[in-house]
Amino acid sequence: MSEQRPPLPPFTRESAIQKVRAAEDGWNSRDPQKVSLAYSPDSVWRNRSDFVTGREEIVEFLARKWRREQEYRLIKEIWAYSDNRIAVRFAYEWHDDSGNWFRSYGNENWEFDENGLMRKRFASINDLPIAESERLFHWPQGRRPDDHPGLSDLGL
Repeated sequence: MSEQRPPLPPFTRESAIQKVRAAEDGWNSRDPQKVSLAYSPDSVWRNRSDFVTGREEIVEFLARKWRREQEYRLIKEIWAYSDNRIAVRFAYEWHDDSGNWFRSYGNENWEFDENGLMRKRFASINDLPIAESERLFHWPQGRRPDDHPGLSDLGL
């Protein structure tokens, strides 16, 4: 029996939005093992200048990322979708081990297999240094509350 990760393609606007929120929730957990299960066993990524293949490399990549990007909080927003593809834009805030804050902005293109597992992920990301007073993402570590503004609401 194959693993399935609903909602499954082909996507409607509603199911694509669900998929985007599920991805955001997973990444906000900062649990590399849990997050890796949303990807096909042979998933291929390009994340900035890193090229990652398969769940084991995904786990290693995310563990490194969240050691470096502390107090990570992410918001994703759907940009476009088609049968088995979704494009998102996102922003996340974090600080380094010296206490310097950043807001990272980016876009991702996703492709899913028939079981709803992401088989391709291409991410382009830019980091903007910010003062702690400029932070906009203030929920407790973990899932973004449903009543917290999204990217468009925050003017991002």
